[in-house]
Amino acid sequence: MQNFDYMTPTRLIFGKGVVEKLPSVMAQFGKKILLTYGGGSIKKIGLYQKVVELLKGYEIVELSGIQPNPKYDPSVLDGVRLCKEHKVDVILAVGGGSVLDCSKAIAAGACYDGDPWDLITYKVKAKAALPIVDIITLAATGSEYDAGGVISRTDTNDKIGYIDRLLYPRVSFLDPTYTFSVNKKQTAAGIADAMNHTIEQYFAEDTTLLNDGFCESMLRSLMVNGRRCLENPEDYTARAEMMLACTYGCNNILSLGNSPSGWPCHGIEHALSAYYDITHGEGLAIITPRWMRHILNEHTLPRFVKYGINVFGIDPTLPQKEIAERAIDETYHFFESIGIPMHLREVGIDDSRIGEMAHHIAVNEGLDQAYAPLSEEDIAEILTKSL
Repeated sequence: MQNFDYMTPTRLIFGKGVVEKLPSVMAQFGKKILLTYGGGSIKKIGLYQKVVELLKGYEIVELSGIQPNPKYDPSVLDGVRLCKEHKVDVILAVGGGSVLDCSKAIAAGACYDGDPWDLITYKVKAKAALPIVDIITLAATGSEYDAGGVISRTDTNDKIGYIDRLLYPRVSFLDPTYTFSVNKKQTAAGIADAMNHTIEQYFAEDTTLLNDGFCESMLRSLMVNGRRCLENPEDYTARAEMMLACTYGCNNILSLGNSPSGWPCHGIEHALSAYYDITHGEGLAIITPRWMRHILNEHTLPRFVKYGINVFGIDPTLPQKEIAERAIDETYHFFESIGIPMHLREVGIDDSRIGEMAHHIAVNEGLDQAYAPLSEEDIAEILTKSL
């Protein structure tokens, strides 16, 4: 087991109606709030009006229009400007993971005098960040319980994971009823995203029986409850368990003591959504089975065998290679069965920039250090097989 230094300072407030506690929570941080949100879905479900009503007496500055794959320009830069102009005390992010990711970058940038991109690219270490509170409306990224976010810069085709302990939300409100209105496409993408977070931590060199059990049960829960959410969007029990699973997926609790995996599928997908702005979860679902098949060899075979037996219930008496192949097939077929397009061409990506993206990934993502190291040629092959 590897050494680790772990802290999760985020307070989770979970369940129906918990947003009623918002005034008492916000009171500890100050009176000037930057309210961040996306395209207006929070208004359609009545959450925006609820938040404004609960926060009467507070000074609220709004930043709306934050997109999936949140953009450095304009969203991060606009948010930083608003925080500085209005001397904001705290950020309240209401929406999905993209809104919260963007808010984290804003929180650090608001306390920095230079270009916020310096922080996001780790040229400068943040010394402070504004406190963040969030109300999550989409189960997917787990950003509500971790210290990072992913920011896209379209002029350079960069999509960068920015992680800093200062960026943990202080409080996260998780009411599964706010996910009832999430459509099938986004629900499926959220399932795929959380499953991939788990898979990326499961496929590592040094693991423990404890962590393996966490990951395996996470995957089974996401598949069972994800299907139930798609069949009945207002199934509270299924939405609640899926939401909590997504929350656990990305704060390292599944891999304490494990060797790092390198998160290769995320590294590859970051380029896809940076270049083509596709839905993150869909990109991961497309890439993951092809990555699995590419890295299957004598060294990785036992891991795939365990994955196949404990996650999919494949007969352990079968030959090991057959178990591994079936496990990869089951992964592909599950994603396909929940309505995710399983080829890059289906989401508007052809072979014209494969080489360019593979080079960008190889240079920027460090996948030569992953659980199963990938060269530029390996990455190009995985992308090509995903077409």
